[in-house]
Amino acid sequence: MKRWIGFILHLAMIVILTSFGTYTVTKKLDYKVPDSLKVKTSFEPFVLQESFDTLDGTLITPPFLGNAYNGFKEALAFKESQGRYGVVNTFGYLGKYQFGLGTLNLMGVYDSMEFLNDPALQEKTFETNIARNKWILRRDIKRFNGKRIRGVQITESGILAAAHLAGAGNVKKYLRSYGKNDVADAYGTSISYYIKRFAGYDISRIEQKRNAKV
Repeated sequence: MKRWIGFILHLAMIVILTSFGTYTVTKKLDYKVPDSLKVKTSFEPFVLQESFDTLDGTLITPPFLGNAYNGFKEALAFKESQGRYGVVNTFGYLGKYQFGLGTLNLMGVYDSMEFLNDPALQEKTFETNIARNKWILRRDIKRFNGKRIRGVQITESGILAAAHLAGAGNVKKYLRSYGKNDVADAYGTSISYYIKRFAGYDISRIEQKRNAKV
């Protein structure tokens, strides 16, 4: 009986093992990515960033195109006009980046209708204004970049976004008063908010330029 029981158990083990098939050990391989698939240029991924409220209370999430200049200008444009070139707000500010006529005139743009109907001109004007404000604020950027004012880290992109909102002169006053002179636009958006909201972008490719013109 013992022999028969041993034989039956041995036979059962053989059936169980064969029913699971054959096991193999896989060797770990080091795969090499072909050069044709490697990214060789600066790449800015499309992801989503923090949402904000519009004037009518609608919650909107803007597109995020990376931390370089393109991402910076599109994020700012979305906050200003939701990225629309033909917008004129209730205070007469124009286009995708909501420029006032006075600022446009400083950069050599005098025809508002031409400006509204020319997306390439609007993009060029924005870039020119960044270069112009970089020159005006060059000493303040060097002095305050990386520091904190009232808990908010100061960066070059934040400073220049705030200058787009309130003018370079008001940003100088804000920085040099360490946040005491914080002004807001007609809709209540403040310098401190823009400095925080648009911090950390790399816009080094736009060089400062004195009296920049379109």
